[in-house]
Amino acid sequence: MEQLKAFLFDMDGTLIDTECYYRVFWPKALAAFGYTMTDEQALSMRSLGRPFAPQRLREWYGKELDYHAVREKRKELMEEALARDGIRVKPGAKELLTVLRDKGVITAVVTATDRERADRYLAQTGLAEFFSEVISATSVKEGKPSPDIYLYACEKMGLKPEECTAVEDSPNGVMSAWRAGCRVIMIPDQTPADETVRPYLYQCADSLGEIAASIM
Repeated sequence: MEQLKAFLFDMDGTLIDTECYYRVFWPKALAAFGYTMTDEQALSMRSLGRPFAPQRLREWYGKELDYHAVREKRKELMEEALARDGIRVKPGAKELLTVLRDKGVITAVVTATDRERADRYLAQTGLAEFFSEVISATSVKEGKPSPDIYLYACEKMGLKPEECTAVEDSPNGVMSAWRAGCRVIMIPDQTPADETVRPYLYQCADSLGEIAASIM
């Protein structure tokens, strides 16, 4: 893989095995307020940032839906589960990050998760030491699938988007990185890469370890 300058990693579902919790706890949080969410709807919420997440939920459930209350309930349920189960690191994550560090490649996290939780999760999993920057979507006007967060990350690191490889697990994340002009590698997590995302991918990999093997 030529011209390696920077790798930008999504966090949930890419580096750590937490995307599955969003799939479970969005429906449970909504159920606490009397709403029903299908699995297909839950999957479409992956990496969906502001203002798109609240817009989508209000389209489905009406303008009276209290998005912030539902989101806080989802966070509460998810935190309880992570405290009980622990946070699992995705296979090959430390292997790939070690290879990139040894090659002098800049690495950063670009996540829809707020900065406090992102820092906490990375510290708990022992991944924090590998990253020069942790970029949260709370720092930009629009989250994924808009390109804002990737453009901001590139600007902060003093790099052009075409000098950066983004590693994502969800369609919303893929579109965000592609629209910014980054080269995109997808490691599908909850669903396979279908015809709606494959045209935007430089590579579709089965694991982070597969990427590590390709650049060693």
